[in-house]
Amino acid sequence: MSESPIIYQIRIEGHLSSQWAGWFEGLAITLEADGHTLLTGPVADQAALHGLLKKVRDLGMALVSVSPVKPNLPDPTQ
Repeated sequence: MSESPIIYQIRIEGHLSSQWAGWFEGLAITLEADGHTLLTGPVADQAALHGLLKKVRDLGMALVSVSPVKPNLPDPTQ
């Protein structure tokens, strides 16, 4: 049984130029007011995550954080 992809948020220092958006296909790119770029989206597995992090490294941008996003869980009180 295969598990569904995990949604990750990858925060990097600096604003990613729009010319690189295609390199991170499938991820939403948000330029934050504090000067960081937030990449958010599904990542199939650890190998895919490492591939994304390699792309960040290859761009010469500093990695700030990598965080899995918890899925919206149903409210047990409803």
